Amino acid sequence: MDFVSIGRGLLGLVGILAIAFALSSDRRRINWRTVSAGVALQLVFAILFLKGDVLAETFSPFGWPKVAFAAIAGLFVAFLSAVEAGSTFVFGTLALSPGAEGSLGFFFFAYVLPTVIVFAAMMSILYYLGIMQKIVQGVAWVVQRALGTSGPESLSVSANIFVGQTEAPLVIKPYIKTLSRSELMAVMTGGMATIAGGVLASYVAFLGERYASVAGIAVEAGQQLFAEQLLGASVMAAPAALVLAKILIPETRPVDASLVQAEADAGEATQPSTASDLATEAAVEDLADAGPKNVIDAAATGAADGLQLALNIGAMLIAFLALIAMINGILDWSAGIFGYTMTLESILGVVLAPVAWLIGVPTVDITAFGGLIGTKVIANEFVAYSQLADAIAAGSLDPKTIIMATFALCGFANLSSIGIQIGGIGPLAPERTGEIASLGLRAVLAGTLANLMTATIAGVLLG
Repeated sequence: MDFVSIGRGLLGLVGILAIAFALSSDRRRINWRTVSAGVALQLVFAILFLKGDVLAETFSPFGWPKVAFAAIAGLFVAFLSAVEAGSTFVFGTLALSPGAEGSLGFFFFAYVLPTVIVFAAMMSILYYLGIMQKIVQGVAWVVQRALGTSGPESLSVSANIFVGQTEAPLVIKPYIKTLSRSELMAVMTGGMATIAGGVLASYVAFLGERYASVAGIAVEAGQQLFAEQLLGASVMAAPAALVLAKILIPETRPVDASLVQAEADAGEATQPSTASDLATEAAVEDLADAGPKNVIDAAATGAADGLQLALNIGAMLIAFLALIAMINGILDWSAGIFGYTMTLESILGVVLAPVAWLIGVPTVDITAFGGLIGTKVIANEFVAYSQLADAIAAGSLDPKTIIMATFALCGFANLSSIGIQIGGIGPLAPERTGEIASLGLRAVLAGTLANLMTATIAGVLLG
């Protein structure tokens, strides 16, 4: 047992909570029962899903969650193999996995972007069949009972494990206009601290491939490893998001009265009082408004949505990577006059290196880790993950750093997401658009801290 690693991990958790406490809008209102329960739930998720095999040596049932989690990750890998069947029909050998017979190498547009399209189609089918609603309701029930948070915020944050930051609030659409400021902060933070399922699948695809090529293992084995880690990061981020949101913007009205107050404000005769009822009503309303008519329609609608997302990802990467290259060129030219070299990543790395050290990143990599976090916040996580993939391919990072970076980058917390949430959540409650904008930077901070918290725990357990 590495007591130094455990000690730095505990120091990191305390440091993250201390940062949030220092920036809280009302420290006296912080519900420490919610905070402690959220941290405990995050630790339970991490231990059961990431280290359940060790617990099974003491009591075999403790290993069942880990087995189930590994099986789900295996389904992700099998899904990626199925995607290849469709993408090779369109792109030919460009879409073959690197290392496969006939493969021409790694082509992002042909190997990764089709994953987003197919996953969106599959998720659309699962929602049409009502399967995803039941899963989200189950997670929300656990979170709400454990943390004592309200039904709407618990449900929205739980939905963020599977869908994006603008889709998850749709399940609580009738209630957004009457959420408390703290609940609205929790909804926004949930979107910042997690990533959409289709994007997650694409990260599994290219990170697993890069790692496999360096480690000398099968691509499927590399993808299985990253599938387990990214799925773990997504689940752990839900309670972490609520913890940080409730510290930064504490609840000022009794949680038990939140739905009652929402009922009075909205002038409704009745309001559902449980996450399950809330999810059912919202899902029925959404399906009645514009839902697909059958499974084929659901698949087609999902594929069309996935195509739009894939095109956005491609355009975003081209633009941001080009802009970063231009900035680096200017910085390097300016520093070169004095005989130095300088890049945007190196500046961000130096600024955020103390944070990296605090949460337990190996000292040799704290600047590189800080640069990845800075890139994620200023640009986005896709750009940061692409840089992580390059670092993995170059073999320049410690294995523990790779694990912690994988967890720390697993969220939409970046500056552009403020605009995305204003545009996505604002139309659901136009009168609260200004409030959403005012909470934007705090939500980015809370989401970033939530991701760093999951990375800290992962570093202790897996590093």
